[in-house]
Amino acid sequence: MKNRKELLLTTLLCLLPIPAGALLYDRLPERIATHFDMSGTPDGWSSRAFAVFGIPLMMAAMELALQLVLNADPKRQNMNGALRAVAVWTVPAVTILVSALVLGAALGAPMHVETVVPLLVGLLFIVIGNYLPKTKQNYTVGIRLPWTLNSEENWNRTHRMAGFLWVVGGAVMVLLTLLHLWSVVALLVLILALSLAPCVHSYLLYKKGI
Repeated sequence: MKNRKELLLTTLLCLLPIPAGALLYDRLPERIATHFDMSGTPDGWSSRAFAVFGIPLMMAAMELALQLVLNADPKRQNMNGALRAVAVWTVPAVTILVSALVLGAALGAPMHVETVVPLLVGLLFIVIGNYLPKTKQNYTVGIRLPWTLNSEENWNRTHRMAGFLWVVGGAVMVLLTLLHLWSVVALLVLILALSLAPCVHSYLLYKKGI
């Protein structure tokens, strides 16, 4: 019952931008920028209808699929509750943010995409990193590798290391963004390093018999 209420609420939040967009529909241009590069320059365009209706509907479908996968996990009882919450609530939060950025930019408001995006990515790494060490083996949430799923000790060590690394890395992203010292290349390299380092660490543990 709790999961059904959660699914209903998160799905409705994903659809929340639709009535707001409908009210603004006549003020929006026929073609709307729906994708921006890391400097905040539009580099992808869609129809007004897709921006208002398509994006929220697509994200609502993604939220539904995510929750179905989470609830179908045979080890779902091992998931850290907070980390699961981060997973299911991130989609509606991103939907509202993206819709606000897209519609605001279409109406000529300064959206500062080049600052908002890396800042939120950094904060997300901090939040997830804080809860990674507390999640137990499961097939949906966490660093799911053959070695982590095969060994509980490997899983625990990998997630402790990843949690610390992601909190530090996320803090660095936030700091660089606030100081306007970041670049697209630096951000991508940092994200790649934060993603690959736990995998390498897990594999090295496996080679040691852990």
